[in-house]
Amino acid sequence: MTDFSRTVDHPTGPLAGIRVVELASVVMAPYAAQILGDLGADVIKVEHDVIDNSRQMGGGPHPELSGIALNLHRNKRSLGLDVKTPEGHEILLRLLSASDVLITNIRPSALTRLKVSYDDLATSMPRLVYCQSQGFSTGSVDEDRPAYDDIIQAMTGLPWLNHEALDITAFVPTLVGDKVTGLTIAYAVLAALVHRERTGEGQRVEVPMFNSVLSFNLVEHLSRAAIEGGAAGYVRIMSSKRGPHRTLNGYVAIMPYTDVNWESLFRAIDRLDVLERPWFANYETRTREADRVFGDLAEIVAERTTEEWLEICERLDIPVSAVSSLDDVVNDEKLNRGVITTATHPVVGEYREIAPPVAMSKTPASIRRPAPLVAQDTREILDELGYSGDEVASLIDRGVAGVTNERSSPDVA
Repeated sequence: MTDFSRTVDHPTGPLAGIRVVELASVVMAPYAAQILGDLGADVIKVEHDVIDNSRQMGGGPHPELSGIALNLHRNKRSLGLDVKTPEGHEILLRLLSASDVLITNIRPSALTRLKVSYDDLATSMPRLVYCQSQGFSTGSVDEDRPAYDDIIQAMTGLPWLNHEALDITAFVPTLVGDKVTGLTIAYAVLAALVHRERTGEGQRVEVPMFNSVLSFNLVEHLSRAAIEGGAAGYVRIMSSKRGPHRTLNGYVAIMPYTDVNWESLFRAIDRLDVLERPWFANYETRTREADRVFGDLAEIVAERTTEEWLEICERLDIPVSAVSSLDDVVNDEKLNRGVITTATHPVVGEYREIAPPVAMSKTPASIRRPAPLVAQDTREILDELGYSGDEVASLIDRGVAGVTNERSSPDVA
């Protein structure tokens, strides 16, 4: 039998003792559950015969463990369960009764059909933090409308921003909608747990994807539109000349921000004459005339090598970086600064692991379990819920509960 356990120096985190049920798929909600798992929660992923797309997204070493899934589903246990059957539904209710949090991205109408809406559970499970996340707010005309990252990006103005800045109407090349919403889910759940700690009350938490991404997008881009009649879009960020800028042998990002930064940079290269141009007068003019400022900077940057600019800016304490490819960052320990480490999975062997991004002195986050195969932990979880060995065998024989598909890996019993 493959051993999916892992020994860590700090086996617990701030959420030790909290059980989270993940009734979700793809990236958004599973990412939130992964964060809570890294912080110490016992996360149980409920899944059945239709494999979660994230287990295959982007390819990888195993049919159920894509490169994405290896990190997205770490610190989780997998329960194979057909929740559409009466007995499967009863098992789910028993699991939720013994849990602290439910995270789901199932659409509202489907939750109602499954009889696991908040209204179905609130009375019998008053301490449960019930977090529901879908594309749009419940009660709106769009509450059951399907929504994925591309759709939400389009609706919240991200391709428009690319068009305004770069003259190309294109999506941001990362799952920004899924990940921003996942982070929002995580902090909302934590806040609800704090409330429950103080009052004993669970509650319904809703995190619509559209709301999360639009509010994220407008932090700086509401800008002048904060006053009626003004135009949205933060001018400095939207400048097509913002950079990175071409050097004699590559590209570099230089960020002189303060008046002192600009003066010291141009003094170092004997170009104080540039500062006499009116758009360099102060922060306000540099922001308003960002195209002129960055255009002048681009011309000057082109005169030296990347290495020369790195030396000059680092000496002057001006923020600077060469431009790295993702492959560079992943493969170079100096560039990734320890965020990428190597771990060993009991089925796929060595793989690259993304370290938790937070450091806590008393209750550190940790990666305690590698990503499970589908239904890897069914027997263990049903045993914890009080089902006898004979009952578990019967549930598996009748397809109510599932166990790891042995054809996926001959090493797994």
